[in-house]
Amino acid sequence: MPAVADGELPDGEQAATKPGEVTEVMVSAPGAPLKSALEAVLLVVDEPVSELILAQIVECPTEQVAAALTELSAEYTEQGRGFDLRRAAGGWRLYTREEYAAYVERFITDGQQARLTQAALETLAVVAYKQPVSRSRISAIRGVGVDSV
Repeated sequence: MPAVADGELPDGEQAATKPGEVTEVMVSAPGAPLKSALEAVLLVVDEPVSELILAQIVECPTEQVAAALTELSAEYTEQGRGFDLRRAAGGWRLYTREEYAAYVERFITDGQQARLTQAALETLAVVAYKQPVSRSRISAIRGVGVDSV
């Protein structure tokens, strides 16, 4: 087998990576590139996840995961995506971009006008006037069980 120089492919072509750029390493799942695996995990987290935990999940070195996360964040910014990958609270998490906050707020609040039932209004009135008050005391004042309210 002929010797190949670093960064050179067996047929003589150069690898398409820039200095300092992470090459797409395949993680334990067949055909799953590192960045794609990280994106999949980050889409389902509800709080920031540390590089160490992500490295354990994708079975890659922590330094490689950190570099891939930094690259993903830069790619999202460069592409003008509606979300951003940020380091926060000792970990990484996807966030929506500030310039799209009005759209996100509209999506969340539209149709969220909940109507209170008569029972709920009565229970809230008792809480407002008698606080601090226990559930059993509210039931005694209203004369009915308030567990469902």
